[in-house]
Amino acid sequence: MKGVSRRALLGWVAGLALGVMVCGQAWAQTPTAKSGIVGTWQGTLHAPGGHNLRTVLKVTKDDKGALHGTLYSIDQGGRPIPTSSASFDDGALKFGIDFLSLKYEGKMSADGNSVSGTVTQGGRPLPLVLERATPATEWTIPAPPPKIPPMAADANPSFEVATIKPTKPDERGTYITVQGTGLVVVNFSLNDLVKFAYNMQDKQIVNGPDWMTTAKWDINAKPDTPGQPNTKQLQTMIRKLLADRFALKFHNDQREMGAYVLTVGKDGPKMKQNTGNPNGLPGLFFGPIGTLHVMNATMEDFTGLMQSAVLDRPVVDKTGLTGRWDFTLKWTPDESQFTGMGIKIPPPSADDANAAPPLFTAIQEQLDLKLEAQKTQVPVLVIDHVDHPSPN
Repeated sequence: MKGVSRRALLGWVAGLALGVMVCGQAWAQTPTAKSGIVGTWQGTLHAPGGHNLRTVLKVTKDDKGALHGTLYSIDQGGRPIPTSSASFDDGALKFGIDFLSLKYEGKMSADGNSVSGTVTQGGRPLPLVLERATPATEWTIPAPPPKIPPMAADANPSFEVATIKPTKPDERGTYITVQGTGLVVVNFSLNDLVKFAYNMQDKQIVNGPDWMTTAKWDINAKPDTPGQPNTKQLQTMIRKLLADRFALKFHNDQREMGAYVLTVGKDGPKMKQNTGNPNGLPGLFFGPIGTLHVMNATMEDFTGLMQSAVLDRPVVDKTGLTGRWDFTLKWTPDESQFTGMGIKIPPPSADDANAAPPLFTAIQEQLDLKLEAQKTQVPVLVIDHVDHPSPN
């Protein structure tokens, strides 16, 4: 994602109902009474791309007997992720994390010391075996990173130092994120950087050389101002970086072109307004493709992501909505979508009765917003000069 980091977080739990044949008869041997599921479990998930993710699951039970789980992905920072649901019946345990569209089902071994199950996220099942951990064997969960105060709201930061390198040919990830106070960019073209910095879509950047879209770059940069930057400050620093290191010069114009126009529906909006951190960074991420989780984001953030990652033309915000919003949008993508992320969407299955609706229907039904194709005046950024980055 752009705008944000697009790496998968995964988590899960398990249990079992085991039949043992004795003298030709099946006897129900349930490990629930013997050892239960409460405790610490750990195992390594072998994710696509050769990523091995050490996973810890802590299962507790409250005074009413309800199970609660907390997942830690050690190799992805170790932040606690609470489960949305958890059950352990007759040795079979099911576990879900709704905002990640993730489910786990597994079976406990007869001795109650391991769980063999399958994680499913985005329709892709992955096996995971969890072993019961003891104080002597349990993995250390990383301490959470210290909370960084926000950068002063009136700050006008620049990057104190920035390293720009060509992306390695075998790099598969593509993301831009803030780690601590610094910027980390992986596998971005100059066009991608311009789109992020100026809230533009591909068709809004004109007159640039071909290499602006084909050459890919990795960037590590440190601000000259303390604190965690908000989105506007991050864009400000990237704009200065583009001018300084890529010698970018341009002028603004308006052109009529096909676009999608976002407006508020009859009874809308059906979204929760976020009043907690007006200067904080927004969170917009896909998990899985076709499910968009939005937290603390403006309508400009939302339309910017839709036009850069999902749709094939600019998205113009005419909702008139101010402030920041939280919501989850679920839809079934079609072949024309996600080309901005380099993802090829297969045709939807006509046999899936539980499939989410198409994008335009989902926006109207779930958010009570309306997205329509129109011809309208759209701002464009006309490239006057650009060059390959200056040496580090």
